Amino acid sequence: MECLHGDSRADAYLQQTPTSHDQSSSSKSQQQIARTNTHRYTEFEPSRDISTVANAPTASDIATRLDRAANPLAFAPPDINEADIQAVVDVLRSGWITTGSRVREFERLIADISGVTHAVAVNSGTAALHLGLEAIGLKPGDEVIVPTTTFTATAEVVRYFDARPVLVDVERDTLCLDPAAAEAAITERTRAIIPVHFAGHAADMDAVTALASQHGLAVVADAAHGFSGSYKGRPTGSLGDISALSFYATKTITTGEGGMLLTEDEQVADRARVMSLHGMSRDAWKRYSGSGTWRYDVIAPGYKYNLTDMAAALGISQLSRASAMLARRTAIARRYSEVLGHIPALETPTTRPEVLHSWHLYVIRLNPGRLALGRDEIVERIQKRGINLSVHFIPLHRFTYFRTMYGYEDGAFPVASAEFERCFSLPIYSAMSDDDVDDVIAIVTDVIKAARA
Repeated sequence: MECLHGDSRADAYLQQTPTSHDQSSSSKSQQQIARTNTHRYTEFEPSRDISTVANAPTASDIATRLDRAANPLAFAPPDINEADIQAVVDVLRSGWITTGSRVREFERLIADISGVTHAVAVNSGTAALHLGLEAIGLKPGDEVIVPTTTFTATAEVVRYFDARPVLVDVERDTLCLDPAAAEAAITERTRAIIPVHFAGHAADMDAVTALASQHGLAVVADAAHGFSGSYKGRPTGSLGDISALSFYATKTITTGEGGMLLTEDEQVADRARVMSLHGMSRDAWKRYSGSGTWRYDVIAPGYKYNLTDMAAALGISQLSRASAMLARRTAIARRYSEVLGHIPALETPTTRPEVLHSWHLYVIRLNPGRLALGRDEIVERIQKRGINLSVHFIPLHRFTYFRTMYGYEDGAFPVASAEFERCFSLPIYSAMSDDDVDDVIAIVTDVIKAARA
């Protein structure tokens, strides 16, 4: 989505209201209007399309939207309905609440949706990454290439093996791993590459897989943000030798806590399944069921990473709405970009033509030369007005551990360092109402307008 120039559409939010953010608190309270928490899995109604001046909200709507501090908008709550709740209750009443038939059904559904043969359910995306690296035989002293713009889990799992995460810079438009930077970082000790599908936008996987093939490296993709997205028509979870999904509470679908290892390699899947439950022999989870046996073997010192049937039941229920929830996120992202993209001080996210974005995050960037305030001050002002924001991510090379352990400095990561200083994330989740989205746009527009240089 391109960043357009000229902010007439965004100014429509502010020109229609006779009051300002500095009005008295009593005046503000008089202008509060009733709100609904309903949402629709649809595009925004044409009658509510505020991307043009003609269809902008009324003056009373605008005055209210300029401050919702009394009722702050959450950043990323889960979208849970009664069917989700009932699915979990059914498991609680079944007498079998840990790993069982619901988990196996969830695995089959995710494998089918993701276009892979094997899926292993675990209790987090971090666990899936860890098991993926264990399955490829990562050893102490090995190196794994990781983009510096990611959550700490991506590199943390490498350290579990006493191996080294080699941080590299990202591409400016997508904030995904830069294949050229990855190539420059390859040594004789390099064992794998972990591309991250940042915010839900797939990394340049053709370049990554070609590089890995050339150097005999494994590709263990961090697809924590990527479920429901695709790259050149292929589901994001099918990219690479191994992919790790996350179903954390903020993700496009959730199991509360949970993850999934995806692969075409049967040996990798079998190893991950065994290691996810103490290294016990296959199907040991059945030992307390009528179809199982108390006899099992332990073939390696494994981990306690299994997913419960309670979590899987929630995931299965969520899958029935996954397409609709993606459509809603996409509609919200489009709406943000249509209006905020007309403000020269802002840069909206880019989506490459070969990518279907899952919109786990909507990361907007500031053009500092057009503003008198920095990112931190702008974020603080927006949050004081009742819109909760976040920043994704603090580059790993800036954290104390990675700086002291490996001597990383900003100069080695010019793109990630520069982009971090000007980015922040707007709320985007499928349960957002049209009014919620309008509030975000109105308050961001007002704060940016006041901060212009």
